[in-house]
Amino acid sequence: MKLRPTGRNAEDGFSLLEVMIAIVVMTIGLLAVIASFATALRATQSAEEDLIARQKALEAMESIYTARNSQQIPFAAIQNIANGGIFLGGAQPMLCAGPDGLVGTADDVPCTTAAGAACPNGGVECFVLPGPDGVLGTADDVTMSLGDFTRTITISQVFQPNGQPNTNLNAITITVSYLKPGLRNPRTFTANGLISSYH
Repeated sequence: MKLRPTGRNAEDGFSLLEVMIAIVVMTIGLLAVIASFATALRATQSAEEDLIARQKALEAMESIYTARNSQQIPFAAIQNIANGGIFLGGAQPMLCAGPDGLVGTADDVPCTTAAGAACPNGGVECFVLPGPDGVLGTADDVTMSLGDFTRTITISQVFQPNGQPNTNLNAITITVSYLKPGLRNPRTFTANGLISSYH
């Protein structure tokens, strides 16, 4: 009488069940990789606009600090129009700064390119980018308009621990939003800061 070993032989293959389980596990892994590629692709498609939105919010914030530091405008004017200041309320198109040098005020003007041409879309800010040849300043250059962008400057009071408003300190929130074709929701960049009457 011969006894047969109950363990696997070195030449045995995989069972059908083991193969099916391996296929399911590999499919889940591949789907996760494909989803991460799709997410990365979406992020790359709006990277340029995200950078522009961030830069425009920070530029507006810096211009307000500079105007305060150079005493170009009094501290009391650093308010929205509804509160007696000079900054427009609500979302505004990305026009260029007027004579006061500040964006988001009533004297904003239509923008022009470096060559002096009027920007499209009602004069909202635009950039001239290199065309297909990759060289700036040639006939195939492309004008990129910020017509899909808006900027909101909100200036609010800061309250002291006792609940009284601090008359020497304001909170500034600058929000730049844009809606790009293919996106369901607007993308937004917000810069927050505090500005005091002291410089």
